[in-house]
Amino acid sequence: MRAARYYDAKDIRIEDIDNPTAGPGQVLIDVAWCGICGTDLHEYLDGPIFIPPAGHPHPISGESAPLTIGHEMSGTVAALGEGVDDLEIGQKVVVEPYVIREEHENDEDYQLSPDMNFIGLGGHGGGLAEQIAVRRRWVHPVADHVNLDEAALIEPLAVAHHAFVRSGAKAGDVAIIGGAGPIGALTAAVLKGEGLTVYVSELSELRRQRVLDAGVVDEAFDPREVDVATKVKELTGGRGADVGFEATSVDVVLAMLLEAVRPGGVIVNESIWGHEPTVPLHQLVLKEIDLRGTIGYAWDHPATIKLIEDGTVDVKPFITGKIGLDDLIDEGFDTLINHNETAVKILVSPTGKGL
Repeated sequence: MRAARYYDAKDIRIEDIDNPTAGPGQVLIDVAWCGICGTDLHEYLDGPIFIPPAGHPHPISGESAPLTIGHEMSGTVAALGEGVDDLEIGQKVVVEPYVIREEHENDEDYQLSPDMNFIGLGGHGGGLAEQIAVRRRWVHPVADHVNLDEAALIEPLAVAHHAFVRSGAKAGDVAIIGGAGPIGALTAAVLKGEGLTVYVSELSELRRQRVLDAGVVDEAFDPREVDVATKVKELTGGRGADVGFEATSVDVVLAMLLEAVRPGGVIVNESIWGHEPTVPLHQLVLKEIDLRGTIGYAWDHPATIKLIEDGTVDVKPFITGKIGLDDLIDEGFDTLINHNETAVKILVSPTGKGL
């Protein structure tokens, strides 16, 4: 089968590799769609980060570069390994793409377990391939009425849902999001579905319009034209937002959030940073702000899938491109790196059948 293989920074190759098989306790999946994640872009530009470098195998997977990438995937069940009897061939599924030691798989915070990594980054195959074999623990069925392209956004939506949980926000609160890229937009969708007032700061006109048209934000600000922190305070009677979400890995955005949230507020950092940021920590101290990290998800997939299945969240507006595997770099990575103002989420069909 054909797969996208990561060798090193700026070295991803489309190659022919052996098809996987469903071993005991595994599910073989025909991949329909796989999204390009911001983490993939960081690996391409600045990596390897999560990806174990050549010659340095990951302690759980035993794999190192080159390896197959892609972790935002949807597909259908192609085969069931021995002991798997609760799924059916052809059933629609998504993958919760974790590489975790088996003894930690049911921990309350399994995303924080030692040596945690992700399928499509740390090994165990990847979604930018025609097929993947995944342990049943990490395979989640989705209702048949859910389109597989939309289902490919369940993984990043679970990231957004986990960030919402980490924030402690509740219905009636006010949120300010820094960035309306894929994670920022999906965070807005979760927050709006949970009953918050949502503001976003975003440079790209296309991305601002997407979240406005989707109805997931109350207002979208261009930070070149508006002092966002001042505007948020005006809209909240001088108080500031209850929660902020950083989804850009840009220093000035984090600084804006520290100014925009109220005293005693919470900021959740969702970004994977490629550099060490310069942060005005005096704001954090003087306002007693909680700055919280978030990574992946833990027990979030069932609730996230329900948001899609019952129509609380509509992810269709955020799918701005669909490409085949051969166009991964030129029309996928290059667009999101050098022309990100023109796109939100680009999906890849490894087989080309969905195009």
